[in-house]
Amino acid sequence: MDIDVLGSLTVREGGAPVALTAPKPRQLLAVLAMHADRTVPVPLLIEELWGGRPPRSARNTLQTYVLQLRELIGRALRGAGDPYDPKRVLATEPGGYRLDTRGGVIDAQEFERRATAGYRAMSQEDFATASRRLCDALALWQGPAFAGIRAGTLLDMEVRRLEEARLCALDQRIEADLRLGRHRELIGELTVLTSRYRMHESLHRQLMIALHHSGRRGEALAVYQRLRMTLVRDLGLEPSPALRRLQQSMLAAGPEREAAEPAWGRLAHAG
Repeated sequence: MDIDVLGSLTVREGGAPVALTAPKPRQLLAVLAMHADRTVPVPLLIEELWGGRPPRSARNTLQTYVLQLRELIGRALRGAGDPYDPKRVLATEPGGYRLDTRGGVIDAQEFERRATAGYRAMSQEDFATASRRLCDALALWQGPAFAGIRAGTLLDMEVRRLEEARLCALDQRIEADLRLGRHRELIGELTVLTSRYRMHESLHRQLMIALHHSGRRGEALAVYQRLRMTLVRDLGLEPSPALRRLQQSMLAAGPEREAAEPAWGRLAHAG
């Protein structure tokens, strides 16, 4: 069984999709996919599907959804000529249910594997490899995680975790590209990202560096001012000391010095 959650939920058994349209069975499938190859206790499933006010028939209704899922898994198995029992794919365990992938690919796990390889290359200062590995990881994303799925407490936390992991990988991929001197190529992407993440200091720092190394010092300083105004207005906070030092280093250094000094070297002096 292959499971994609980095975008719309897609589950394939033997290459055939396990397609559901009803919201709650899809939500159930999403939670089981999120915990693939692990037992999910019935109380957690009920909480995800109905929150703190489940109906009296919650357990029976959950069993009905499980039977529907098994029927669809069985169809996919038969279509692939696979005699495997769908009751073993979606197994009843003591106190819960487990979705058995039988060694299939889960895109979220593959993302984490590729991203980890990128972080390892970053720590070794192999920036070209880091950029490639992190690009490969980010390419797995086809939209927001679990897009179109009604999210309860469990799914909401997982969506937030995955989004934070994606943003971390994106930040490090951009950092690797800065280290490789790709300043001009990054300006457009970073302009969009800083508009979307208006209080994300690292992305604003990276845009400042990219602009400054592209001979656009005034625009780099304007990025700092916009971030500062947003932080003060919305949170009552000033930018971090490291970002303030970066701004001061840009103010103090002439364009010739800035263009000659690598981004990470200047940050070391500024920080």
